[in-house]
Amino acid sequence: MPTNAQKRRNREAADWLLRNGDPNQSPADKARFKRWLDDDPENCRTYSAAERLMGDARQAIQSDPALANIKVKPQRTVKPIATSLAVAALVTGAFFAFDGPMRLEADMIAGTGEMPVLTLDDGSKVQLNASSAVAVDFTDTRRTIRLLRGQAFFQVAHAPERPFTVVAGTANVTALGTAFDVRYGEDDTEVTVTENAVQVELDGDRTGSIRVNQGEQATYDHVRKETVIAPIDGLVALAWKRGQIAVDNAPLSYVVEEMNRHFRGRIVVAGSALADRRVSGTIKVADTDEALAFVTKALGLQATRLGPLIVIRN
Repeated sequence: MPTNAQKRRNREAADWLLRNGDPNQSPADKARFKRWLDDDPENCRTYSAAERLMGDARQAIQSDPALANIKVKPQRTVKPIATSLAVAALVTGAFFAFDGPMRLEADMIAGTGEMPVLTLDDGSKVQLNASSAVAVDFTDTRRTIRLLRGQAFFQVAHAPERPFTVVAGTANVTALGTAFDVRYGEDDTEVTVTENAVQVELDGDRTGSIRVNQGEQATYDHVRKETVIAPIDGLVALAWKRGQIAVDNAPLSYVVEEMNRHFRGRIVVAGSALADRRVSGTIKVADTDEALAFVTKALGLQATRLGPLIVIRN
């Protein structure tokens, strides 16, 4: 697994790659980049890896006729600058769309529709939900997993002398000899315990840590800064491992977020009022067509396809 120094180097390489794509980059910035390369041979190797990722992004553009045939027609004397800026913007956008920065930072990424299982060095197991990513940082005294996005289920190997902590945004979830699930969502973070218990610290507040026991789910609202603990059926909470979600009066935005994990394009809801409409039932989110049919029928809505984009509307 990459060390903290290597992960920092990965982030720096991604940053320099994007800066170097600017046709108006200053001489001072170019000099700083050269010094960064000269500081450590590993910097050069890491930057080369980032360039290969960018090359993959360019190849993705060239293989898509709709993108490859884009003609940029800027006006008069600004043509060379405008053209280069447009191309740089397109490639940079593709780099992000191709998940370049995340691929440099994460140790494991699940693609659309994938739910892989990772066995860690200590024997613990991690299963990722689709479109999720984690970074692993193990030392002699601690075991830390950063959930960079999405959702993961953890089965922790017993080693109390090396605490096992999952970091999801501002939430630190420390295992107390346990199996548990963490979902790092757009609006909230959910921690569900299926065996034993965990200790949850929020926003760096160690004095106000929360114990979540087996059969309980803690939901932390990112906006309200509030946490609710409620009993939950483990089979219901882990329905995602079967490509499903079981919801009771959940907002449509939540359901769509889960559907997007398994969809190669993007599903959006037309308007915040519509996004807050409530849905109940067991939904097979891994099957986009079936899930769309369920929510549109349940709420009396329509789904309009525009290439890789699906818009849910009245």
